Amino acid sequence: MYQFSISEVTYKVGFYNAKNFSNPVKIILVSYLANKKTIMNSKLFLFGLLVVLFVKCQPSQTEPLTPVLPIPDERQLDWQGMEFYAFAHFNMNTFTNMEWGMGDEDPALFNPTDFDPKQWAKVCKEAGMKGIIITAKHHDGFCLWPTATTEHSVKNAAWKDGNGDIIKEVAEAFRAEGLKFGVYLSPWDRNNPEYGTPKYVEIFRAQLRELLTNYGEIFEVWFDGANGGSGYYGGANEERRVDKKNYYDWPGTIEIIRELQPKAVIFGDAGPDVRWVGNEHGFAYPTTWSNLLRDSIYGGMPEYSKKYSSGQENGTHWVPAESDVSIRPGWYYHPYEDHKVKSLPELLDIYYNSIGRNSALLLNFPVDRTGQIHENDVTQLMKLVDKLKEDFSQKISLNSGDLSASSENGQYAVENLLSSEMGSFWSPASGEVSASVTIDFDGARTFNRFLVQENISLGQRVKSFELEVQNEKGEWQSIAKETTIGYKRILRLPDTKATAVKFTIHDAKDSPVISHLAFYDAPKLLLPPVVDRDKNGTVKLNVVEEGVQVYYSLNGKDPVQSGQVYTQALEVMHPTKLKAVTKDPISGKFSEVVEVNLQLAKKNWTVVDGGENSGNLIDEDPTTNYISDQNLATIDLGENQEVSGFTYYPMQNRYLSGLIKEFEFYTSLDGKSWKKATAGEFGNIANSPIEQRIEFDARAARYIQLKAKSTTDAEPASFAEIGVILTQ
Repeated sequence: MYQFSISEVTYKVGFYNAKNFSNPVKIILVSYLANKKTIMNSKLFLFGLLVVLFVKCQPSQTEPLTPVLPIPDERQLDWQGMEFYAFAHFNMNTFTNMEWGMGDEDPALFNPTDFDPKQWAKVCKEAGMKGIIITAKHHDGFCLWPTATTEHSVKNAAWKDGNGDIIKEVAEAFRAEGLKFGVYLSPWDRNNPEYGTPKYVEIFRAQLRELLTNYGEIFEVWFDGANGGSGYYGGANEERRVDKKNYYDWPGTIEIIRELQPKAVIFGDAGPDVRWVGNEHGFAYPTTWSNLLRDSIYGGMPEYSKKYSSGQENGTHWVPAESDVSIRPGWYYHPYEDHKVKSLPELLDIYYNSIGRNSALLLNFPVDRTGQIHENDVTQLMKLVDKLKEDFSQKISLNSGDLSASSENGQYAVENLLSSEMGSFWSPASGEVSASVTIDFDGARTFNRFLVQENISLGQRVKSFELEVQNEKGEWQSIAKETTIGYKRILRLPDTKATAVKFTIHDAKDSPVISHLAFYDAPKLLLPPVVDRDKNGTVKLNVVEEGVQVYYSLNGKDPVQSGQVYTQALEVMHPTKLKAVTKDPISGKFSEVVEVNLQLAKKNWTVVDGGENSGNLIDEDPTTNYISDQNLATIDLGENQEVSGFTYYPMQNRYLSGLIKEFEFYTSLDGKSWKKATAGEFGNIANSPIEQRIEFDARAARYIQLKAKSTTDAEPASFAEIGVILTQ
C-alpha cells in the first residue's frame, strides 16, 4: 500500500498526497526531504512514519461542544435561512401621496386600478426572495382587510365596491409561488378614537387575531417602533402620547402570537425574535452581534439606535438583526420618485452590508397606484439579482486536500468547511479560542470575495479574525482584519492573487465552530462612468469600481472604437457632446455608453440681485437649492452669447417645494431692457422632477431671467440649476 520513490521525491499513501496529512506527518516528510542523504537507509524513519500514519488513520476522540448562550430557537434558525425577502408598503398613503397619513382620510380614496399581487409574487420569486411582509395597517389606521374592528378599511373603499381583501389576495398569490407571507401591523392608530386608552389595546389585539387566524401561516409579525403623537383620533385632532414601554402590554400580545402562529418570528426594537438594525439605509455594522440585552429595550426607545442596534457581545437573548430599506427614497409610492430608484452600486452596497454582515435584508417596494410593483423598481431589482449571480458564479474550487488546520476536534475536521450545511463544521481542539485554517491553492489564484459562516446553533462565538495571503515568493500579507462573523460574513476585497490563504481566528468566546468558507472571483461591475462637471468646466469621469479603464470622446464618435483613455480631469468650456465607456481589462468587456450634452461652462456667470444661497443656482450641483421670494432668477453670462434655449433643474430634495409650474423666460443685452423669449408650462413636473429643456429662436443675450408665474404648491420658487442652450 505504501510506495516511496526517493529519487523523484514523491510519496504516495493510498490515494493521498502529502498535503492531506496531519501536521506530524508533514513534519516527518519535510525532515526527511531535508536530511535524505543521512537517513536514506534509516529504518527508524520509516518505522516512525508508519506509526504516525497508523495513528492518523485511527478515529480521533471528539470532545463534546457546549453551546455558548444565547442560541437561536427553531423559528429563528428557519428565519435566518431566508436571508432576503420583500417589504410592500401599499395602503392609504399610496393614494394620498403621504408617508404618514393623519387618519382622517376618506376610505373611498383607496382604489388601485390594476391590482395584481401575482405580479408581486413573480417578481419576488425571480429575484430569489423568500417571501413578503405587507403593511396590513399603517399609522393612519386604514386596514387592508375587511376587519370587524373599524370602518376605516377596504370594506368602505371604492376598490371592488368595498368587497375586496388585499391581505387574502396577496397571501394566496405568494403561497402559489411557494413563498412565505408576513404582516406589518402598526401599534399606533391615528384614526381610532380609543387610541391611548386600555380599550384600544383590545382593538389592536382583535386586529392581530384576525390577521393570524384567517390568512394561513405567517412567517413574521412586524411591529413598528413609531407610536404616539398627533392624529385625527375620530375627530379629536389632538396629540396623544403613550407610555411606549408599558401601554401595549407586549407580553400579553406576544402570547397571542405564540398561540396562533407558533412558527412566526416577531420583529420589534426589542424583538423578541428579530430586531431592527437601527437605521433605514439597509446597513448592518462591521461588528454585528445577534446577542442582545433584550430586557433593557422597549419599542420606540429613543437611545436604541446608538446603544443597542448593533447587538452586544454579552447580550442575554438571541435577537438577530434585520436590515429594512426602501428601493426608493420613500417607503410609499410617490410619482416624483420614479427617477430616484436606487442605483445598482447602491443596491450592491446594501446587500453586502446587510446579508454580508450577519443580517437579513428586507427590501421595500413602494407599490404604485395601479397596485403593482413599478417597472423602474423591477428593472433595478433584476440588475441587482443578475450582478449577484455573476459575483458568486466564479467560485474557487477547493477539495479536502487543500485545507489544513492548526488543530481539529475529532470529527469536527477541517474538510467540513467545504460543506454549506450548518451542521457540518470545523472546530479546533477543545478550549482553543485562537486557531487557523490554511488553504493551499493549486498554483496562484485570484479572488475578491471571501464568505465565512459560523454554526450559530451553538451560539455566535468569533470576536475577531484575519485573512492573510501568500504570494508566489512565499511571503505572507494581511488583507483583512475583522470582528464578528455570525450566520454569514462576506468581504469584498481588491483583486487578490495568492498561492495560499490563511484564515485566523484571533479571539472567540469559546472554541470557534465554522461551518463554511469560500472564495469567489467576481467580475468587475461594468457601469458607464459618472460624468461630473463643476462650475469651472472641469469634467471628471468617475467609476464605481477600481481596476476598470475609461475611454471617452468629445467629438460624438463611438468611444469603444475611437475613444481616448481617460487618465485625468478634462476642461470643457464650450458646448460638447461627451461619450464615455468603461472596460474590464481582464475580460475585455465594455459597459454601455453614456452620452452627455455639456452646455456652456458657468465659470464667468454671476447671479444678479440674488438672495441668500443664490450661488447654488449656478454651482453645477443639483443637490443644492436657491429659493427666491421674488419667484425669479437673473443671471449675467459674463459675455454675449447666441442663446437658443434654457434648462431648469428643479429641487431634488426628498420633500419638494416651490417647483416651477408656469414660467416666462427673458433675455437682455444690458440687464435693463428685457425681451420675452418664451413662456409655457413644465408639464407633470410635480410627478417627474427631472431637468426641463426648453428651446426657442436663437437670439443674442448676455443676461437671462427665468420667472415663475406659478409653482406646484404656491410656495416661493425653488431652483437647483439653470443652464443655457447655445446655437450650434
